[in-house]
Amino acid sequence: MTYRSLIALPLAALVAAAPVVPAQAQTQAGDLASVQRFLQALTTMTADFTQTDRAGKVLTGTLTIKKPGKLRFQYQKGVPILIVAEGGSLTFVDYSVKQVQRWPIKNSPLGVLLDSNRDITRFAKLVPTGSSGIVSVEANDPKHPEYGRITLVFARDAAAPAGLMLQGWVALDSQSNRTTIRLTNQKFGGTVSDQTFRWNDPRSKSGRN
Repeated sequence: MTYRSLIALPLAALVAAAPVVPAQAQTQAGDLASVQRFLQALTTMTADFTQTDRAGKVLTGTLTIKKPGKLRFQYQKGVPILIVAEGGSLTFVDYSVKQVQRWPIKNSPLGVLLDSNRDITRFAKLVPTGSSGIVSVEANDPKHPEYGRITLVFARDAAAPAGLMLQGWVALDSQSNRTTIRLTNQKFGGTVSDQTFRWNDPRSKSGRN
């Protein structure tokens, strides 16, 4: 099991799960600007997640984000993997084989969520959803297709940051491995300790990062 197979349900499943609101005229520029404001307003977020890979395997767990640059996928009990972003790196840990893989977060589609300085309006486009209550944005770096792409799915929600509730995303890597993350119980702006992003290194005797 590799990171690429984990972070890479079709988009339609996310759209179907989101609430529908009355139709309203929205321009592409306006919606992209709203997504940019959401990303800039996002400081911390916690949520439950359901992850589905292209083979249909489903895992669950808890997602924690703290900007700038920190993220943790804590998987359900019995799943010996962990994904953590901190210090500019994204780390995949497989405790079953005592393996650690690490690469720059900017080389991952997830970098879009963690860097408030990136202007998404310059490299992203809207994806038609068939629902006026849903905003879907696909982002990728055309100069680096090897980084993959991510499609973020939002539901319009006046109580959420910038009026958008992040429902989840679909990630596709350069080998066409697709993974869908669906979020529930999203909470924004709470206090999150930096200790949340520490992890045990299975390769070291001390067991600490």
